[in-house]
This record gives sequence, structure tokens and C-alpha cells, in this order.
Amino acid sequence: MTNSIKQQFEVYSNALGLRNKRNEILASNIANAATPNFKARDINFEAELARALKVGPMKTSSEGHMALASKNLPNKIQYRQSLNPSMDGNTVELSVEQGEFAENSIRYQTTLNFINSKLSGLMSAIRGE
Repeated sequence: MTNSIKQQFEVYSNALGLRNKRNEILASNIANAATPNFKARDINFEAELARALKVGPMKTSSEGHMALASKNLPNKIQYRQSLNPSMDGNTVELSVEQGEFAENSIRYQTTLNFINSKLSGLMSAIRGE
């Protein structure tokens, strides 16, 4: 397998893993919507994918340069800020969580479709079609 193909599958593989992890976190939020003091959690998909692919923040090339600060801690689940805090301390907003879950699920399926089309193209090339 050439490096280009290998790199593409690495991106897809990491994306699927992160989408799956995010779905689990969002499902946990939804399941705990009525749990007092439960704090809604999430991950920053883009930051985590960049970290997994070792595409880090910009590096400085001189001591006089200032590094960009990031509020996203690598490999950390973060707490979601509630738009309408509840009286029992729960920060889960069911409509937000359901929307995020639906969008993440669609993106997961889209990634699977990309992988399937790549594999179909490779199989056609191998067969000489």
C-alpha cells in the first residue's frame, strides 16, 4: 500500500474511533439527563483528530515568536457549558445532546461511506476494471 493510501486510511480510522468515542459520551449525557448534578461532557473532535494525526498547533521558530494558546486540553473530555442551567445542577440539555448525537452519527456514517468507496475503487483497480 502506498503512503498516500495508508495516510488516507489512517485519517479515516482515527476519525471513526473518535466519532465512536464521541457518540458514547453523548449517549451518556442523554442517559443522564435527569441525574442531579450530572455535568454534560464532550470532546473537541477536530482538536483530537489533529492530535491523533500528530498535526499539532503551530510551532514557533524563534524565541521572539509567541505560541498560540489553546483552551482545548489534549485527550481530555471537557464539560459543556449549559445554556439554561437547571435547579438540580444538571447541565444536560436534551435537545442539544440529541442534535449533537444525530450530527455525529451522520458524520460517522459518512466516514464509513468514504472508506467503502475507497475500497471499491481499489478493488476495481486490482481487478483491472
